[in-house]
Amino acid sequence: MNQDLESIQADRPKIITTEIDAISYYRKMDTKATVTEMIAGKYILVEEFYSNGLEVLNELKRELLLKHTDKNFQGQRDYRSAFREASHRLLLKVKDNKLVVKKSPDIGWLELLYTDVSEFYVSFPDVQGMNSSWQWYLNGIEIKTLNLRLHPFYSTYFPTRFDHLKLFDKYLKRYEGSKDNAIEIGVGSGILSFQLIQNGFNNIYASDTNKNAILGVSKELKRLDYQDKITLNHADLFEGCNLKANLIVFNPPWLLAKHTLEEGIDKAMYYEKDLFPRFFEQAQKHLTPDGKIVLIFSNLAEVVDKESSHPIIEELQKNNRFRKELHLKRDVRASSRRTKRRDSRENEKVELWVLSPKEKK
Repeated sequence: MNQDLESIQADRPKIITTEIDAISYYRKMDTKATVTEMIAGKYILVEEFYSNGLEVLNELKRELLLKHTDKNFQGQRDYRSAFREASHRLLLKVKDNKLVVKKSPDIGWLELLYTDVSEFYVSFPDVQGMNSSWQWYLNGIEIKTLNLRLHPFYSTYFPTRFDHLKLFDKYLKRYEGSKDNAIEIGVGSGILSFQLIQNGFNNIYASDTNKNAILGVSKELKRLDYQDKITLNHADLFEGCNLKANLIVFNPPWLLAKHTLEEGIDKAMYYEKDLFPRFFEQAQKHLTPDGKIVLIFSNLAEVVDKESSHPIIEELQKNNRFRKELHLKRDVRASSRRTKRRDSRENEKVELWVLSPKEKK
């Protein structure tokens, strides 16, 4: 049985519901002076047209790039931090769950995520993020390995490259073990669990720390008529799970965090140092004697940073819990055929690791 999903409130961008002291920005005003005020800490309210906000953001980028000239990692990080802080003081007004300014996009999240309030202020970058997310949600994303079009919920990770899904599909088609129970840690948009279902698993426990992921997958389960096949839980790793599984599947974040993580997609991209040790420690308690762990990972961290350690190899070398049964690799293609890569990701490979528990002596 699924956790009571009615009690889960979706994560959403922060809003201002009280009156604010803000400078109104209209077309043909002094954009540079407006940006100076915004950097100094003033709120700016976009008036008239949605595009006026884009003008302010473009000017903000120009101003900050003049101040942040270092092109090294720390310099670029400082620039992004400054831009984020200042840009979130650029506001749009929402009334009756619609943007007030003219020629603005129609964003369904403003109504679906804010059922408790209809009039408020929200930052321009957050509106941009919601607009992009709404288009993906409406149009869906085609997952060829599933022969399905999925509709990712707001602030839920979904892939734009699919090589790791093909690798998992290849493994599932040759898997000959029991298919009684499976566990997926970090369900995201549900793709791996749906692959499990299409390959004969009908009792899957799936968890995620992202509330929006759980809410989004629950909607997809109803649409695809998979409600009886997956139990969802908003939880950290195996918390609340009483199942012993034939297969534990985990597609963790691929990069070690060097910053404080925010909820949502940030935690789908970066992992904290204790994630893998905690996962392996808990996973051994939830495997059947002949069960297997399938981890989908990447060498991206090692490609970007040569001194980076590989958490799966580290587990195999340091602990006596699991043995490597299979290790598959696959080149990562560019997200678009028109993309001509000029960065280090051209050396990236996705990996599929299969680990089995070591026999206790």
